[in-house]
Amino acid sequence: MRIQFISLTGRQRFGALAALGALTVAAVAGDGIQVYRVAKEKPPELAQMKMPAGHPDMNAATATQAPLTWQTPAGWTAVKPGELRVASFSIKDEGGKQADVSVIPLSGMAGGDFANVNRWRSQVGLPAITAAELKKLASNVEVSGEPADLYEFSGTNPSSGDKTRILAAVQHRDRTAWFFKMTGDDAVVEKQKEAFIAFLKSAKFAAPPSAGELPPAHPPIDGSSMPPGHPDISGTSSAAESAVAKEGQPQWTVPAGWKEIPGGQFLVAKFLIAGDGGAQAAINVSTSVGDGGGLAANVNRWRGQLGLPPATEAELQKDATTLETSGGKATLVKLSGTDGRTGQPTKLIGAVLVRDGQAWFYKLMGDEKIVAAQSKAFTKFVKEVKY
Repeated sequence: MRIQFISLTGRQRFGALAALGALTVAAVAGDGIQVYRVAKEKPPELAQMKMPAGHPDMNAATATQAPLTWQTPAGWTAVKPGELRVASFSIKDEGGKQADVSVIPLSGMAGGDFANVNRWRSQVGLPAITAAELKKLASNVEVSGEPADLYEFSGTNPSSGDKTRILAAVQHRDRTAWFFKMTGDDAVVEKQKEAFIAFLKSAKFAAPPSAGELPPAHPPIDGSSMPPGHPDISGTSSAAESAVAKEGQPQWTVPAGWKEIPGGQFLVAKFLIAGDGGAQAAINVSTSVGDGGGLAANVNRWRGQLGLPPATEAELQKDATTLETSGGKATLVKLSGTDGRTGQPTKLIGAVLVRDGQAWFYKLMGDEKIVAAQSKAFTKFVKEVKY
């Protein structure tokens, strides 16, 4: 058995997403418990700061944080996580048939369970379901002592023609959707179902320290613990956090009526537009290393959020238009469908820009009338962003 420690570092909140492919792994002997940790990279100012005599090591406190642990089932081989994954496993039977296991956290509703389930069904050649049918397909499982929904689909891989099965569990916690998914050869996945459920049950989320909370056994910090002449530190925490969050972020002008709201660790920024009768639309800005998985994968993810079937890259290129921006040529797409969470008619305008080895994603999605009215403002916003 082995214990693995996986950490992800980044300069800013949005840097964490861009660095997801650069996870580091170390292993020591143990009882098979896996640990996933997200730790912020220490700003240079903090690295050089001298703390008062007797002050505990700040690095040691950071290294002890471990929000997610799990027990790896026998026969599962841990592999280097790919983009967006915090854990990845490979399973192979005696005949060489395989299955893949992934653990992926996404902020917010991540497109909604309805859209994701229909995307999984399309991966095994099954037709889309209606929102009313969703709950009938879910069974109850446990993740970290809390309920989660488990979905199971069997069919034929449209690309290879092989019999394929998917097991996928979804749990929403702390404004993040956690996806635990096994996909692969039909017989392998079916045989591994019991182990997969045991893996889910073994997963444990540790409560992260609240903002501003000191590590256990940390002495209180007051004026007497700071060097002579040190300025008052009370009330400076939020300002410092704000400065770090904005460091290196592209410059843009926020259109009138857009309200910035917290977007979670996987978004650079998020804005909300309110309309009449509670209608609304949201703008998400995110980034990823390289091409972010490619245009087809990302646009099909957006299509899934609207209950639309996947399109081929040729079809996507036909419907896409080129948008000249201050950062280069971006690809613009416009989609209409049904919101997987609300069942309401929804429009989506998305832009993808790849520059300097990094992909930038801009998405306006929500009420049809609001999106239509905000189309010009959104396009202007994307065109004028300065990187």
